[in-house]
Amino acid sequence: MTNEPSPPSYHMSPDEFRWHGHEVIEWLARYMETVDDRPITATVQPGEIRAMLPDVVPEQPEPFDAILSDLDEIVMPGITHWQSPGWFAYFPANTSPPSILGELVAAGLGVQGMLWSTSPAATEIEEVVADWLVGMLGLPESWKTTGPGGGVIQMSASDSTHTALVVARDRASGEAGKMVVYASAQAHSSVEKGARVAGYGHVRLVPVDDQFAMRADALEEAIEIDIAAGLIPVAVVSAVGTTGTTAVDPVRATGEIARSRGLWHHVDAAYAGTAMVCPEFRHFQDGLELADSYTFNPHKWMFTNFDCSLFYVADRKPLIEALSILPPYLRNEASESGEVIDYRDWHVPLGRRFRALKLWFVLRSYGAEGIRHHVREHVALAAALTDRIESHPQLELVAPTPFGLVSFAHIDGDEATDALAEAINESGWAFVTPSTIDGRRFVRVSIGQTNTTAEHVDRLWELIESASSRSVDQ
Repeated sequence: MTNEPSPPSYHMSPDEFRWHGHEVIEWLARYMETVDDRPITATVQPGEIRAMLPDVVPEQPEPFDAILSDLDEIVMPGITHWQSPGWFAYFPANTSPPSILGELVAAGLGVQGMLWSTSPAATEIEEVVADWLVGMLGLPESWKTTGPGGGVIQMSASDSTHTALVVARDRASGEAGKMVVYASAQAHSSVEKGARVAGYGHVRLVPVDDQFAMRADALEEAIEIDIAAGLIPVAVVSAVGTTGTTAVDPVRATGEIARSRGLWHHVDAAYAGTAMVCPEFRHFQDGLELADSYTFNPHKWMFTNFDCSLFYVADRKPLIEALSILPPYLRNEASESGEVIDYRDWHVPLGRRFRALKLWFVLRSYGAEGIRHHVREHVALAAALTDRIESHPQLELVAPTPFGLVSFAHIDGDEATDALAEAINESGWAFVTPSTIDGRRFVRVSIGQTNTTAEHVDRLWELIESASSRSVDQ
């Protein structure tokens, strides 16, 4: 009998995982402690990261320490630091320690939760957190999974909107090429993209008022014109917080028009939905009981890392009818009983990660009270910055500030406004988004990053004042 060595397993052992796992957590903790000191935007040129990587996969296993070292050497120079408290660009893409730990556990469990039977906990925890959020955000009680509706976690609000438009098309009758979707001229691009994906022939972007909200009278007029032209109005999307300026469309008036015309009404509250944890903001969503579907993103402002988007329907029957395809290999006793939810029928993908786990960790770690506290703090910081802008002789608001987004411009015009935004971003520690509305350039300051405080907003204001004065001098 020969004593030949055993072939290597190539697997990381539990003890090695335990050791390296501590190293990774320590690395992330150091990152959280130092992110405020890092330049927010990536410091590399196109192709620079790729040039540091080999052209082929390593043939031999590499030590984990080398992989961890390359986080600092290769990865970090190419990271834009969305978790910096100086992040005022786009909307937040927040995370938090409880969310990271929930994601870690979900990754370790490696659940594929396409059916209830493939991991009952993945389905039922998702049902529960979706139902919790109905009460927490003041949504209609009938949207709970214990009623006719229900909520499901999707990847993004774009996926939710695309899904809603597919269901609306499936429910309607007639040629898809004649079907029409309506949305505000300030609606997110996902509406047009979703309509294209779903095969609609037309998208009508409805004019807005002086607050950049969709005009209900213009919506009614557009529907009348299309009916007279032989087209088929099918769906309307209203926004609670547009991407451009966080304008709020008239949800109730839109819902009433949709009901009277037989249109599917989808409400996009991707960013501002989190604010509804505070009762004082719920008047913005008045009329939700008339909506057919609704979406908001915990991965924006609820301290839950991407991806985590909630999609609700008032009645889940048309959703399941539109998306359910059941091959023999997915049939099982639990599904056949009708007593469980199979979330694979609630969206396009079959495969599903255990995304509810990180949201569950966040909701339990912060509590509704903690999330309310931080949302109110961010909104108060935005209101204070708005007051400063209104009192500044070289600056003016271009839109109201209902939530945490401040939209303003330099009175000297587009060139001065762009120069102001460029000066802020060149500082290295703060980042804002310049944009355009009605042909006018403006600056978007989104306050809502997990760790942003009054100190960071004060520092931003010093930059704004300094840059505004330079623009005047020039």
